[in-house]
Amino acid sequence: MLDENCPIEEVRELFGNDRFATEACGCRVIEASRGHAVCEFDIADIHMNAQGHVMGGAIFTLADFALAIGCNMGNEPTVAVSNSIEYMNRAKGAKLIATCNADKSGRSLGFYTVDVTDELGTPVAKMTATCFRRG
Repeated sequence: MLDENCPIEEVRELFGNDRFATEACGCRVIEASRGHAVCEFDIADIHMNAQGHVMGGAIFTLADFALAIGCNMGNEPTVAVSNSIEYMNRAKGAKLIATCNADKSGRSLGFYTVDVTDELGTPVAKMTATCFRRG
């Protein structure tokens, strides 16, 4: 999809087309390299659930956005086929940060972990995913 050494601006431009994540949720790309990505958003009212905490769907969206970038950098087009997310704590800070890393990136399958924290270091969620390369 993208060369693993392409400039971050190129990554931001391409993944800016993930309009739900970028426009509706405010997700931003911070880092991107082969098998790795860091994305974040500032917690806003739109992210909150009825209890006043960040909604699980907003957390999942951020994790999924980081996964999309991490699994596509330097690889054939890749899609998630299975995800599991564990919610561990409510966010205590003002920003959520998702860090995706490849556990194993093969020719047709990739296995990834995405850790979501707030800027204070509070572990908020952990996603594991299996991805398929269509190349």
